[in-house]
Amino acid sequence: MGKINRAIDLFCGCGGISVGLRSAGFQVIAGVDIEPTYLCSFSKNFPESHSLLLDIAEVNPIDFMDMVGLRSGDLDILAGGPPCQGFSKNVPRKQRYLEDPRNKLVKTFLDYCTALQPRFILMENVAEMKNGFEQSYTQEILNRLNGEGYTVTYEVLNAANFGVPQRRRRAFFIANRLGFEFKFPESTHIKDSPKISLFSQPKHITVWEAIGDLAALNHGEGATQCVYACEPFSNFQRLMRGDSRIVKNHLARRLQPIQHERLSSLKPGEGLKDLPPHLQTKGGYSGAYGRLTKDMIAPTITRWVFHPGSGRWGHPVDIRTLTIREIARLQSFPDSFEFVGTFTQQAGQLGNAVPPLLIQKIAESIPNQSVSFNLVNTSISVSKSIFSSNDGSEKAAV
Repeated sequence: MGKINRAIDLFCGCGGISVGLRSAGFQVIAGVDIEPTYLCSFSKNFPESHSLLLDIAEVNPIDFMDMVGLRSGDLDILAGGPPCQGFSKNVPRKQRYLEDPRNKLVKTFLDYCTALQPRFILMENVAEMKNGFEQSYTQEILNRLNGEGYTVTYEVLNAANFGVPQRRRRAFFIANRLGFEFKFPESTHIKDSPKISLFSQPKHITVWEAIGDLAALNHGEGATQCVYACEPFSNFQRLMRGDSRIVKNHLARRLQPIQHERLSSLKPGEGLKDLPPHLQTKGGYSGAYGRLTKDMIAPTITRWVFHPGSGRWGHPVDIRTLTIREIARLQSFPDSFEFVGTFTQQAGQLGNAVPPLLIQKIAESIPNQSVSFNLVNTSISVSKSIFSSNDGSEKAAV
């Protein structure tokens, strides 16, 4: 088998999966999405790739292969996170059902797998999908891909366990046509624990380890480009900076007077239930108007991260919500990545993205395990050849 290199990202959004694949050494030849502003961010950061504004449910996979100059079996990795909001735990259970149109793109993704016949398939989705509807979708994925000759492995991973400063559980399906069972990488980071040993793994990355080197701002302040507030003081900050010398997308959204007053009344770690009586809301999420603390792991970033009433998005020091760059850090996007669109559009891109660092850790395992599998198979084939040769020689001597 040749070098595993070329990848396509269906439902690419702004490019979370693609960034992870590129960081792991893969060439992303195309990204496909139906949202124009999401694809604009992808195109800006992947100028060498095809950026295709398409609804893949309306495009025949054969026609798609013509667009990107591929034949069936040419592609190394087909990746994607097909939207399936019908599985989300944010949707009331009584409103979730198997044939929800929002879940049909999973089947469309499988149709593309069947047509393109890539060596590897990487599919990501909400954690609830793995067990939803009595695992009927999981079973369908297994049946479809097994029927096409793929070996499939699936698992739910928490991004925090792989160096992402955010609690985010997602389901991953990895399939290959080589015939080996892919093993997901072991966790690289663990929860803070009083038990310390010489061989302890690094602890989960905290909010301040992720964003503490970015400039302090009041709400409504910031710039499309600015300088760092200080030298990096964590390995994560160094990793996110790379060779960057400037900070992009570090603007704080201006709050409504009542929103600012509510955040001003709260200490880090406090939230909706801690608001004084005259600032109480009529209802809301339990984490609404929550302020982060420096030493916590960020909650799951959602597309509503721009609104203080939708979750714990209050800065741990400044009286404001998070900037796009701070949100990007919590999602593990490198500082070189630039987002385009309005503030709310950029927040939507980040809320729907897959943490690149998590994808990188998974993707780095693919060529390593493939090479090991091939070496073992080659060794077995050589041994069988030698055995057959010896067996034949002995018979001839007799």
